[in-house]
Amino acid sequence: MRSDELCFCGSGLTYGECHQAVTQRLWAMKAKGAIVPRPALIKNKKQIEGIREACRINSLVLDKVAENIRVGMTTQDIDDIVDSYTRELGGIPAPLNYEGFPKSVCTSVNEQICHGIPSDKVVLREGDIVNVDCTTIVNGYYGDASRMFTFGKLSPAAEKLVRVTKEAVELAISHLEPWCHLGDIGYYISRHARENGFSVVREIGGHGCGLAMHEDPYVCHIGALHKGMILPPGMVFTIEPMLCEGTSRFVVNKRDGWQVSTADGKLSAQVEHMVLITETGVEVLSK
Repeated sequence: MRSDELCFCGSGLTYGECHQAVTQRLWAMKAKGAIVPRPALIKNKKQIEGIREACRINSLVLDKVAENIRVGMTTQDIDDIVDSYTRELGGIPAPLNYEGFPKSVCTSVNEQICHGIPSDKVVLREGDIVNVDCTTIVNGYYGDASRMFTFGKLSPAAEKLVRVTKEAVELAISHLEPWCHLGDIGYYISRHARENGFSVVREIGGHGCGLAMHEDPYVCHIGALHKGMILPPGMVFTIEPMLCEGTSRFVVNKRDGWQVSTADGKLSAQVEHMVLITETGVEVLSK
């Protein structure tokens, strides 16, 4: 399209003021064999502001969970907090009824890898670890993040697993920069996990996010350095590795089709952040 035409992204700016420079650089890289994102995946300034606000509200919801979560409460209690506080802040809980998911948040306890369904029958106990995965819609934009919570004295394996999972996410983020590769994320995460004796789930990973709950690209947490899709400024996606104490093989609950657990019954941990690639580095939107 011409430089003086309105940009395809709906920003209200001309193509020359908005996506042109990034798009032209991507096409040049693609001509040399690089894997590049579709221009529509590169968020404009208006979209980034909307996504940033959704992430802010989402973080406040997780803060509310952190203030109230305790031994003796049920995972349904967590869902009640998330649902009511999200709505109080003017947001919508994105998981509720998403492809049939029955609750407003995912609560994955101990051996559950992800998509744990809150229940009044699951009581949090001393020594448990739980991932609370929260996604919030605000004015049509999405914010997505998860945190690990622990209770009382943990086993040495549980303590190490949670700590290393957090470290792996922070390590991957620290290496992000404009025009790096998607494979860099998986490289740093999987290397750190292996060095500490843990496995990483390959089949479930991060994803683009912001205008919908799940967008391209798929973010695998096992990867090779300088391989995979180029990440230009304006890309927004989640990093959410699932590390396992034992095997990374998993089983899906046959009754509900959602809850994913380790095949060997050993512990799993996950930490999720949503990030924006900027002109100069990376912004963590979910803090």
